[in-house]
Amino acid sequence: MFSGLRALVLPVSQRRALEELAEDLDLSSGDTLSKRSAFWTMLVLSSVIAAAGVLTDSTATVIGAMIIAPLSTPIMAIALGSVQRRRTGSVLIVLAAILVVVALGALFSVVLPADYDLLSNSQISSRTSPRLMDLVAALATGLAGAVALARRDVAAVLPGVAIAISLVPPLVVTGVCLGRVSGWLALGALVLFVSNLFALVFGGMVVFAALGYGERAGTGPGRPARSAYVAMALLFVVVFVPLAANTTVTYLLNVWTDRARARATQWLAGLPGATVTKVDAVSRTLHIHVQAPGKLPPVGDLLDRLEGQVPDGVPVVVNTMSGQRIEAGRVGD
Repeated sequence: MFSGLRALVLPVSQRRALEELAEDLDLSSGDTLSKRSAFWTMLVLSSVIAAAGVLTDSTATVIGAMIIAPLSTPIMAIALGSVQRRRTGSVLIVLAAILVVVALGALFSVVLPADYDLLSNSQISSRTSPRLMDLVAALATGLAGAVALARRDVAAVLPGVAIAISLVPPLVVTGVCLGRVSGWLALGALVLFVSNLFALVFGGMVVFAALGYGERAGTGPGRPARSAYVAMALLFVVVFVPLAANTTVTYLLNVWTDRARARATQWLAGLPGATVTKVDAVSRTLHIHVQAPGKLPPVGDLLDRLEGQVPDGVPVVVNTMSGQRIEAGRVGD
């Protein structure tokens, strides 16, 4: 059954030769000077583009940095080296690249205005709170990327893979947040990068092992060494735990904010024209945003309604906005 599925997904007629694949991925073989020069040049340029996109909150610019995707090459080389049970130096290249990109992100962060709110930037906020579904999507994308590298006829999908499994932008966001001394936000962006790194290596190991790319190294059917399995297991734990925790916290916050909105709506039911515009949790405080044309009911009634619906001891702040309508007239009259 497995061999039939492998033949269907990775037909022999479209498989790339090991030598061809290694030549593309391994920066320590062949013309190493040209390969590494191209890699570091593209990495720096991709980082600058990503930093510009992040700091200006431009999705199109960030996508441009994703498409360049220089980091995927040595990361996939790690997967291939694991299957072949040989060291290629790709791990050191990836670690050095991480430091370079984070440093560039931190450097660019110094040009931000002093009152700049990191979380108001969608390019930052979307990368500092990863969840389990991000890992699921990354795993599927990692497998797609490995298949695209191993097959000659689907290489055209690689730009899409590069966009789907972002590598440089999360590292730039990590640097920007570190530059603004926002450690927790930087950690969130770093976890997102590590989850994508894990997904690429895992996908590559699965596909390259299935193709038997390790046979020439004398390892039988191309199975990675035990140390590779251990490293991947540890990396999975490092990624899974914070993603699961953040997913759980996000779910609970959604439940509590939904309950708070329902109770706040009941609290305002006796005041015509009053509405709850938004309920959110910021810095462990529940903020209830209300639009009302007149005086609000006693807040003690709201706290009574919230009892048992949200955790005890949670601070509650009601932010009001006048709902008064004023006929100002016509411009030019």
